[in-house]
Amino acid sequence: MALDDPAPTPTPSQPPGRRRLRWFEWLLPLVLIGGLVVQQLMGRLGGPEGTQSYSEVLAAVERGEVERVVLRDKDLIAELGSAQTVDGRSVTRIRAELPALEDRELLPLLKQKGVEVVAQREEEPWLVRLLLSLLPFAVLIGVWLWISRRTQNALFGGGGPLGGALKQKARRFGEGEAPKVRFEDVAGLANAKRDLEEVVHFLREPERFGRLGGKLPRGVLLIGAPGTGKTLLARAVAGESGVPFFSIAASEFIELFVGVGAARVRDLFAEAKKAAPAIVFIDEIDAVGRSRGTGLGGGHDEREQTLNQLLAEMDGFQRTDRIVVMAATNRPDVLDAALLRPGRFDRRVVLGLPEMPARQAILEVHTRDKPLADDVALGELASLTPGFSGADLANLVNEAALGATRRGGDSIARADFLAAQDKIMLGDPRETRLTEADKRRVAVHEAGHAVVAHTTPGARPLKRVTIIPRGLTLGVTQQEPDGDAHLVLQSELVARLRVLMGGLAAERALLGESSTGAENDLKQATELALKMVGELGMSERIGPVYHENAREHPFLGQRIATDSGASDATRHLVEDEAAGLLRAALEAASGTVSRHRPSLERLVERLLVEETLETEALREVLGEPLRAGPAGEPISERSGARRLGLAVGAADASGAGSAVGRS
Repeated sequence: MALDDPAPTPTPSQPPGRRRLRWFEWLLPLVLIGGLVVQQLMGRLGGPEGTQSYSEVLAAVERGEVERVVLRDKDLIAELGSAQTVDGRSVTRIRAELPALEDRELLPLLKQKGVEVVAQREEEPWLVRLLLSLLPFAVLIGVWLWISRRTQNALFGGGGPLGGALKQKARRFGEGEAPKVRFEDVAGLANAKRDLEEVVHFLREPERFGRLGGKLPRGVLLIGAPGTGKTLLARAVAGESGVPFFSIAASEFIELFVGVGAARVRDLFAEAKKAAPAIVFIDEIDAVGRSRGTGLGGGHDEREQTLNQLLAEMDGFQRTDRIVVMAATNRPDVLDAALLRPGRFDRRVVLGLPEMPARQAILEVHTRDKPLADDVALGELASLTPGFSGADLANLVNEAALGATRRGGDSIARADFLAAQDKIMLGDPRETRLTEADKRRVAVHEAGHAVVAHTTPGARPLKRVTIIPRGLTLGVTQQEPDGDAHLVLQSELVARLRVLMGGLAAERALLGESSTGAENDLKQATELALKMVGELGMSERIGPVYHENAREHPFLGQRIATDSGASDATRHLVEDEAAGLLRAALEAASGTVSRHRPSLERLVERLLVEETLETEALREVLGEPLRAGPAGEPISERSGARRLGLAVGAADASGAGSAVGRS
C-alpha cells in the first residue's frame, strides 16, 4: 500500500463498531417518535372525540346527555351517554375550551344533573417528560463526542484512537509516479550528480559494485546554501532511479505528543524495508538532527527521541540493508555528531554556488521554453550574476518574463533581464519623494563612495551611482563584478573599508557634519574589521589567532556573543584594533575626498540633475580610473566574500554601495 493512500475500508473480520454506531443513531430517534405516537393514541382510547363550543356542551348537560365531565386547565371533555353526530361523524366524547372568565354556574349545574366530575392537571406525556429530563445529558455527551472526533482527526488523522498518530507522512513515488525531473535537467553540479548517479547504480546493480567488496553507501547528505539545488537533485534521483522513493520533511516527524515522531520514523523505515531496495529522502534534516545535550530540553523531549530513533534505524543493532537515506540541509554545523559519523551519512555532497559556465547552463535550462530577443546573450548575463544560486537565476528569468509581459513585448529583451537584476539586487523603486535638502545629502554621500572607489587601489571599477530610492535604500553605489573570486587579499579588504567610509568622509567635507545615512556603512565596516582582526589574523598586535566574535547557538539558531576562551583584555584588544582599522580607513577616505574635491562636487551636481549615472557617464565626470582594481570582487556579498564567511552586508547586493538614511 502506498504511504499516501487512504485508509482501507473495514472488512467483515474487522470490528464493525462504526457501523453499529450508525444504526444506533438512526434507531434512537425512531424509537422516540414511535413512543410519542403510541402515547397520543393511548390518550384517545376512550372513543371518537369531537369538538364543540362551550355553550353547546352546557346545553347537552342540561338535556341530560352527559354522564361524565373531565375538567382540565384550559378545556373540558364531556363523555356522552350515547353516540351523537358532530361535524358529520359519530362521537361519544365532546371537547370544548373553557372560557377565560370563570363560570360559577358550571359546577352547580353538573351537580344538579348528577354528572360525575373529574378534575385533572394538564401535563405533558410521560415520554416527553422523560426526554426533557434526559436532553441536557444527551447534549453534553454529543458535544463531547463531537469535540473528541474533531480532535482525533486533527491530531491523529483519524482511524481510531492513536491509529493515525503512528502513521508517517512520507510520500512514496513508484517508477511511474516519480517527478519528471532527470539529471539532464539539473545544470551544473557535475560532481554532485556523479555521486548521486553512483548511488542510483548501486541500487539498480548491487552485484556490479559488490564484486570487489564495495558496500552500498548508508546515507548521503546534501549540503549547500539555500537555492543551490538540493531538493531539485533529490527529485532528479527520484526520477532516475527505478526503485521506490520516499520523501518527507523532517518537521513532519514532530508532533504534539512525545513518542509520535519516533513511531513515524519506525513506520517509515518499516515501509522502506518492505519495498527495498529503496531511497528515503529527508528534507531540512536539521529540524530533528540538531546537536543533543545543549542544555535546553531533557533527554526525553520529542525531537531527541525522534533523532535517537533515526540513528538506530540508519545504523543500529538491526542494520537496514539496501536502503539509502538522503538528507538535505544548509546548516551542517548544527547537526549532531552521531548523524555525521561513518556508517550513517557515509557520503557528503557539497553544492556550492555555480560558476560562470554553470550559470550559463542554468540560464539555458530556464529559458529554453521562453522567447528571447536577439540582443540577449546568456553568457553576458552569466558574467553579470556572480554568486547567484540556481534559484536566484530562475527568479531572474521569471522576473524578466514578467517585466516583458508588463510592457507588452513579444519576447524577453536584454533590458528586461537587466531590470530584473536591479529589482532582485536593489529592490523596486520607492514612492518616497525626497526634499531638495535630503536629495543633496544623499547625492553627497553616494558621490563620496564613488570617488573613493574610483581612486582607491584594490577597489572594483564603478558600474552605477543612483540617488533614486529603491528597496530599503535612498541611494546606491554599485561596482562591476569580476568573475568568481574565491580568495580575498588584505589590501582588497582595506579598500573595501575605505569605500564604505567614503560616504561619511564626503558628508564631513561638503556638509560640515555627518548624517544618519552612514549607519549601514558603519555596521558593515565594523563587522568586516572585527573579522579581519579577530578571525583572519590581519593584525600585528593580535597575531595569527582566531577569536570568534559571535556565533549561532546550535539549538536555537540565534547569534550570541562568545569569548572563544579569550580573556576580557584580549576581546578589548580586538575591538581596539578593529576601531584602529576603521579610523585609518576614514582618514584615508577623507584624504582622497580632499584631493579630488572638484570631481566630487561635479559628480554631486550631475547626480542632482540626472539622478542615475552609468559607467560611461561616471567616466566623463571622474575621468579614467587612476588605478585599476585587481582581479576578484572582494567587496561583493554575492561572491568570494560570502564564501569566506565575510559578513559584509547586503544593502546594495553588489557590494559597493550603501543603504543611506534607512529611517
